[in-house]
Amino acid sequence: MKDHSIKFFNKIEVTKSLPTLPHILLKLLEVCNKKPIEIETISQIIKKDASLSARLMSMANPVCYGSSNKVKSIDQALLFLGPDTIKNIVISSIIQQSFNEIKNSYIPGLNILWKHSLMSAVLAKMLAKEVSYSNHDEAYLAGLFHDIGKLVLWVNFPKEYTEALQATRSNPALLLDSEKRIGASHDETGAWLINSWALQSFISDAVLYHHEPKHRILDALPLVKIVYVANILSSGIDKDRSDAFDIAKEVLGLEYSALDTIVSLSDKKVKEAAELLDINIKNPDNFDEPVCERDKAWQKELVRTAINISQLQGTLQNLFECHDADSMLDVVRQGLQILFDLKNVLFFLYDHEKDALQGYIGNEEEYDLLIKEIVIPVQGKNCLLTRTLAEKTSLDSFGHIKEIDLTIIDSQIVRLSEKEGMLCIPMLSQENCVGVMVIGIDEAQSHVLFKDLNFINMFANQVAVVIDAKNERKSKAKLIQSEQLTAPSLVADKVAHEVSNSLSIMKNYLKILGLKLAKDSPAQEEIIIVNEEIDRINLIISELSNFLKPKAIQKEFVNINTLISDLIKISHESLLVQSGVEAKLSLETSITPIMTDKNGLKQVVINLIKNAVEAMPDGGDIEISTGLITKSNGFNKKADKKEQEFVEIIISDSGSGIPKEIMSNLFEPFVSLKGNGHSGLGLSIAYSIINELKGTITCESDETIGTIFKILLPVNDW
Repeated sequence: MKDHSIKFFNKIEVTKSLPTLPHILLKLLEVCNKKPIEIETISQIIKKDASLSARLMSMANPVCYGSSNKVKSIDQALLFLGPDTIKNIVISSIIQQSFNEIKNSYIPGLNILWKHSLMSAVLAKMLAKEVSYSNHDEAYLAGLFHDIGKLVLWVNFPKEYTEALQATRSNPALLLDSEKRIGASHDETGAWLINSWALQSFISDAVLYHHEPKHRILDALPLVKIVYVANILSSGIDKDRSDAFDIAKEVLGLEYSALDTIVSLSDKKVKEAAELLDINIKNPDNFDEPVCERDKAWQKELVRTAINISQLQGTLQNLFECHDADSMLDVVRQGLQILFDLKNVLFFLYDHEKDALQGYIGNEEEYDLLIKEIVIPVQGKNCLLTRTLAEKTSLDSFGHIKEIDLTIIDSQIVRLSEKEGMLCIPMLSQENCVGVMVIGIDEAQSHVLFKDLNFINMFANQVAVVIDAKNERKSKAKLIQSEQLTAPSLVADKVAHEVSNSLSIMKNYLKILGLKLAKDSPAQEEIIIVNEEIDRINLIISELSNFLKPKAIQKEFVNINTLISDLIKISHESLLVQSGVEAKLSLETSITPIMTDKNGLKQVVINLIKNAVEAMPDGGDIEISTGLITKSNGFNKKADKKEQEFVEIIISDSGSGIPKEIMSNLFEPFVSLKGNGHSGLGLSIAYSIINELKGTITCESDETIGTIFKILLPVNDW
């Protein structure tokens, strides 16, 4: 490779998501959200798109770097990465593509490139069979990727490359010249990208040489010849085929009759795929074609989906802060109203002991008292709710989704919903059935609501994961309290996996926002802080599986004042301002960094800030101060106690104080004055963390002064 090409490729951002038609992304997201997961359908959709196929291959192979077992097919990549990763790729692509620079104008061009790449892939596979080339899948991939360099150049140089495509239209020679003026041709770029996967295959060569003069191709290896001919046949499929057939016969030795059959069958397959995915391929060479109304609708739906996903993450973040089913279901109700304007929502959670769906109270409305009395055994599977749970699919009482016969209990629940009918949504945590969400709807509203069904299902499943995790945590905590747990508890890996997926999406979205902002924007600092907090949540989730195992504390030098200031920054808008609370800081500047557990200390401080805010529902003041004090080291068991320096953190609020009956065992597990929605573990965990750091935490509280927490942390580790 030439030196100038190497310098050019070093500038290219390979991490950028290659553009994919919104039709494909949205259909793939729909399939990924179905239960059970349809792996074969996911594979078939991805195999028809060069961008997504390239993303999978690039993600699967670096993990196997240096291994002889390289991932060489889409099916292998899908098996290796798993459907959850595919769903994450689709969601991040939807969000990125909604905010990219190309926007609506890219669809006609992508239609053309999509048709040409898929046609070349199908032709290459059929040609491989005809000439007895052993690896048909390799030929298909080589054909699919032969123009992948165009997408890489387009996403990295959107303005310049769009102009090049429009100016040169379907003239390969003119396009190659224009590309080289940008920095490199698409065949060089595509080969460079594929070489980065280290496939141990001639696919990159087939991509690199597919625009070479014919006389050079005659001496090439079979895969290069196959892709060369596939590209020529694909380019001339809507024109006079005689010249293309002449070249194909000379290069591969195939007769016109065989070529005519191959081209006709390939054309039929591509048209069927386009019809299935609703892709417009009627004008194969017109890059200037206006976006048709149908494609505009797909793009509009893509943007709407990105917005819904972003809002969904905000609601889910609130769920993580809830401590029991009541508070979680209240958050879910609010989320459904905010996201989808749905107000009539009932919940039926699965009770393992009863093997039944139990009506659940959330916000204490009058009809909830009736719902609590409803217990529906799941074994019958006759009513709409139990069928929804058994079939793991959404069903509606109008029969729009699937034909049904309503039972008496269905009619009774419809009446409780105060609507004409109901939509039943299964709440699934992986394959575990957590319950059924029942949404009261009118028939006129149902068709509009079904457009959002994909997101409602996604939301219900994420809620199910959180409820499943909370139930498991509560169960473990009870066992700990009764001393019945003799071995370390195991928290299901699926919980950490699902939650980390959602957090990864949030981090991707923050990255996009950071790229859109100026480097010197004040918001960049806030984005960094929020990213650190997301990483801390990830760490907490990963440690759940070792909940009872003793672990070594990860200590580092921590600037206490900076830590407190950062926590106030991230909680200012989301917690303090909304509650009418003002934070006042008095931080001693002479305090030097101390060796301590940064994440543990963050957990303690943010918990105390949150408690203080909740103690002042009508607003008030939080005062946080730091200082240095010297006192006897009470943790030194020797008789001659030494004087030691401590960092003191004081967090006080102007709330109504803590009752005396609570103060006596404040730091014990399951002690709380907040009622439903709180487990009473927060201060117990805070006490344990500070104790592990060889410090102390104390509390003073009454109705006149409010509540004051004092934390002492040793400056030197004794």
